[in-house]
Amino acid sequence: MIKKRVIARLDIKNEFIIKGVHLEGLRKIGDPNKTAYKYYLQGVDELVFMDAVAAYYDRNSLLHIIKEACHDVFVPITVGGGIRNIDDIQNALNAGADKVAINTKAIIKPSFIDVAAKKFGSQSIVASIVAKKTSPNNWEAYTDNGREPSGKNVIEWAKELESLGAGEIIITSIDAEGTKRGFDIELNKAIASNSGIPIIASGGAGSNDQIVELIKRTKVNAVAVASLLHYDISDVKSIKSSLRNYGFDVRL
Repeated sequence: MIKKRVIARLDIKNEFIIKGVHLEGLRKIGDPNKTAYKYYLQGVDELVFMDAVAAYYDRNSLLHIIKEACHDVFVPITVGGGIRNIDDIQNALNAGADKVAINTKAIIKPSFIDVAAKKFGSQSIVASIVAKKTSPNNWEAYTDNGREPSGKNVIEWAKELESLGAGEIIITSIDAEGTKRGFDIELNKAIASNSGIPIIASGGAGSNDQIVELIKRTKVNAVAVASLLHYDISDVKSIKSSLRNYGFDVRL
């Protein structure tokens, strides 16, 4: 059985972890490196660092944070936001990241995923989809950290990203993000049931039970959590214990 992963997501703006609701109304949470180390000690499987304002500056400004994190944290690190070209990927990997998450550039130029996967390997390329529900069983992909609609149907776009060579997909629900009311189960079910690559669900986790519910009802491989950890509602060990109690295999 493939182990289910618990991933901590850290959205960063001006050197601080920030958190909002529906990717808006951002408030400061804390220091990214201290927080990353805390989650590492709790047993987190991976870390995702997202530059929340990269869309404004057309670049990722987290590389110094990644370099520092790699001194203390020894789990896979994904960096996302503002990844626009091959040099951006190379710089992120050189800084110590294991993977990059790509959203806006992939939508503007889908062949970028193909080129990146061939150069760096699919295992280094995470396709990031930011989804907003438009009607029952229909979601649209958004760019620029959830600000701009793309016109792309999320389910079809996920299939295309897989065919282009993405190694994983992280799917963030704008509707659920930051609400702590639970994941968009139908969205994650629709993506994961049609996918041959790992799916990471992000957006909405407010309790261990909601994570268990997601894993029970969908084929997602991992959850990326933020508020649940940032506000000390739960911790990684507790989340994993809940998953184990329901028979899911996790790394202890």
